[in-house]
Amino acid sequence: MRNVRLPLAGLILAIGLAGPRPSVAQSDVVRTQQEDYRVVTVVEGLEVPWSMAWLPNGDMLVTERPGRLRIVRGGELDPTPITGTPTVRARGQGGLLEVAVHPDFESNQFVYLTYSKPNTDGSEGTTALIRARLDGGSLVDVQEIYEATAWSTTNGHYGSRLAFDGQGHLFMTVGDRQAPPQEGQEAHPAQDLADAQGSMLRLNEDGTIPADNPFVNTPGAAPEIWSYGHRSPQGFAIHPETGDVWETEHGPQGGDELNLILGGSNYGWPVIGYGVNYGPGIPLHQSQEREGMEQPRHFWVPSIATSGLMIYVGDRFPEWSGDFFAGGLGGEQIARLEMDGQTVVADETIISGFRVRDIRQGPDGYIYVANETDGTIIRLEPAM
Repeated sequence: MRNVRLPLAGLILAIGLAGPRPSVAQSDVVRTQQEDYRVVTVVEGLEVPWSMAWLPNGDMLVTERPGRLRIVRGGELDPTPITGTPTVRARGQGGLLEVAVHPDFESNQFVYLTYSKPNTDGSEGTTALIRARLDGGSLVDVQEIYEATAWSTTNGHYGSRLAFDGQGHLFMTVGDRQAPPQEGQEAHPAQDLADAQGSMLRLNEDGTIPADNPFVNTPGAAPEIWSYGHRSPQGFAIHPETGDVWETEHGPQGGDELNLILGGSNYGWPVIGYGVNYGPGIPLHQSQEREGMEQPRHFWVPSIATSGLMIYVGDRFPEWSGDFFAGGLGGEQIARLEMDGQTVVADETIISGFRVRDIRQGPDGYIYVANETDGTIIRLEPAM
């Protein structure tokens, strides 16, 4: 591991609703409104790191979008990828995506992976989920436990984020697969309960459908759907203290959203929203709000291209406890959202200058970030 000096010109911006603009000292200490930190590089040499997860012994699993699952032991990246991963449709935004470790890994060794699954000739793809046992450097007993009804020739909006709720359920996001909005937008796949496009899913940990899902008894509805009307959900987290389910998703040209996810609810895409159409910026949505469709708890205009979402509850950065941290791809940043209950009261960019793909709280209480721009995992540590 080594200390890293990020480019001074693009390292940090403040767009807080209150508070002074942070600055960078010559000692490489990054100063923000509430906490100061240093950046340490943990892993180098990755190709589009997409997701991170920890094993109980402290080893870190990292997915690389082209299709590899890597493991970091004792701070060192094993040069040999883990075997047994599925074949992926590595085009555009597709590939090997989320990795999640079962809460009871010590007894069952279960690891979950989402990926863009190709059809026979690779002309189409969908979002799929496997569960396997991790045995040393291999995945064994690999089972596909869910395949989304979201097949498309397009190369993006797979969704793929995962989170366990601690009650035997696994939540999973599926994007709208870039289905274009058009006239009669209520007919858009994200508004259609018949398939999984543009939906938040709630599964049992073995991939079966919970009997109390909101649309289980709705004729013609996909029973795995928990909420719908989503575009490209790239950040997802369940609050470790309250159990609230939160998600960030890409708007079109403007209008990225932070949503509190409620079972059975419609989040409006593409009927309502705060973005505009790509290119000339002409109006896209019918309106910004409509009865029966949920409003975001926060939105970004212009877009930051939201990615990983983390809710910090560690003790390394006590002033940040309870805050949300949203990664940005196109915006090349991490946005810290200060919360008052379920309300955002401040938005501060704490770091910028690279594409943030994922952000997680490690078991040591530090903040880990997957830097897509240079293929590294970095760690934020308190400045002492």
